[in-house]
Amino acid sequence: MTDRESMEFDVVIVGAGPAGLAAAIRLKQLAAAQDQEVSVCVLEKGAEVGAHILSGAVIDPVAITELFPDWKERGAPLDTPVSEDRFLILAQDKAHQIPDWLLPGLMSNHGMYISSLGRICRWLGERAEELGVDVFPGFAAAELLFDENGAVRGVATGDMGIGRDGQPRDGFAPGMELHAKYTLFGEGCRGSLSQQLMSRFNLRDGVDPQVYGLGIKELWQVPKERHQPGLVIHSQGWPLQADAGGGSFLYHFGEDLVSVGFVVHLSYENPHLSPFEEMQRFKTHPAIRGYFDGGKRLAYGARAINEGGLQSIPKLAFPGGALIGCGAGFVNLPRIKGSHNAMKTGMLAAEAAFGALATGRAHDELTSYREAFRKSWVYTDLYKVRNVKPGLKWGMWPGTIHGGLHMWLNELGLGGLVGWTLRHKQADHEALKPAAQMRRIDYPKPDGVLTFDRNSSVYLSSTNHEEDQPVHLQLRDPAIPVQYNLARFDGPESRYCPAGVYEFVDAEGGGRRLQINAQNCVHCKTCDIKDPRQNIHWVTPEGGGGPNYSSM
Repeated sequence: MTDRESMEFDVVIVGAGPAGLAAAIRLKQLAAAQDQEVSVCVLEKGAEVGAHILSGAVIDPVAITELFPDWKERGAPLDTPVSEDRFLILAQDKAHQIPDWLLPGLMSNHGMYISSLGRICRWLGERAEELGVDVFPGFAAAELLFDENGAVRGVATGDMGIGRDGQPRDGFAPGMELHAKYTLFGEGCRGSLSQQLMSRFNLRDGVDPQVYGLGIKELWQVPKERHQPGLVIHSQGWPLQADAGGGSFLYHFGEDLVSVGFVVHLSYENPHLSPFEEMQRFKTHPAIRGYFDGGKRLAYGARAINEGGLQSIPKLAFPGGALIGCGAGFVNLPRIKGSHNAMKTGMLAAEAAFGALATGRAHDELTSYREAFRKSWVYTDLYKVRNVKPGLKWGMWPGTIHGGLHMWLNELGLGGLVGWTLRHKQADHEALKPAAQMRRIDYPKPDGVLTFDRNSSVYLSSTNHEEDQPVHLQLRDPAIPVQYNLARFDGPESRYCPAGVYEFVDAEGGGRRLQINAQNCVHCKTCDIKDPRQNIHWVTPEGGGGPNYSSM
């Protein structure tokens, strides 16, 4: 093995998302207040801070206000306040708006702001660097490092310049080891190192399986006369059938911009379903399509979303570090919000780490972080909605009515009447039923104006991977895609992937084989979640690869 150089820090943070950057900033704020020095490093696998950040996003400013009470004066990019909420139930050619008074107060978005979460992360990155944080974009944390007692002592970045054959190319540069007294992991949903940590330290013992959704988003610029700054529209119903859950969002913000997104719960049973095609079909609804007349699609992206809520959150701390943000799963599903909770958990972990460093500790378990989470408003935020997602197992409409009732009782201070907690009993990859038992779905061809294909969409994500590098989507058993997935489920990976990474093609000598177009991967992690046999292993590609979401 090539010798690697190393760097020493008090705290290393993996991921320059809302959680990681909030943690870094909070550490530096605490150090400055105590007139102490704390060295902090943030690693980001994207080519720049914000490159891999994808969210709706309607932002609850509660966490950023705690971090920077003067964020408005500092120029934080929260510049479109929500002006109107609409919630629609869609039938195939009709839309029914639910009156605001029927919706629980926590579903209201007044006091929130529409923005690009990527822009917010870039702003947070600038604030972190001003405070002395070392932020290293383009370097993927690829390996966990442990000390002689088995505690995490940091991470190593991936080697650069490895060819597809696994051999060094011209310009090869070995990865670097970053050692720390504490390492915080804010990789986002289904982070590869976070998954390893959960397994190694049994962090998921005693909690429900994590369940997920796939969010697919486009950014449009529309004619000024069609733009309604601050308008927020959410919907349920068509085009999804009763056997699949999900919903949409439509947000008007900025300079004539509209964010449109569609979320499909990955617990769906029908292997013929394509979340990408459902999103395209959604835009054709008579109540929706008019918002895009005369507009232009600017960007595209997709990302898995943690939906399990409180009962799916793993143990947060382990010897030498902690999980923060969406790597642990703090999304409030009915509110479709998670960035405020991600930031707050990063801040709580930072406070626990700073307290430990101040007493000379290192590489032990930050038990005070777990305790602080239980006492925080993040816990309260998730506790109030804990039964919404698992109630959807009864079907979209019974589950929605149950969830609404549950939220209303909490709103009225009667949460004690629903003291039980429903459970998630099945992982998403276990949900698919054999293709022969399920209805086929015929999706219309894209028109290139309102609806599009995968390849043109991936182009707008600015996704790029060095072609001559090891494939980061690895098959544990190369035979399973054809012998099991194709034979039993009609090859669902060719449909659940929103980027056209997986396709079944004719094999030499007859039959079919799975072709993996890894250069198309937008790092959504759906394949890692939904593959029926968990045969696809998503590992970190060379740093800087993947999408580059400039304004998503």
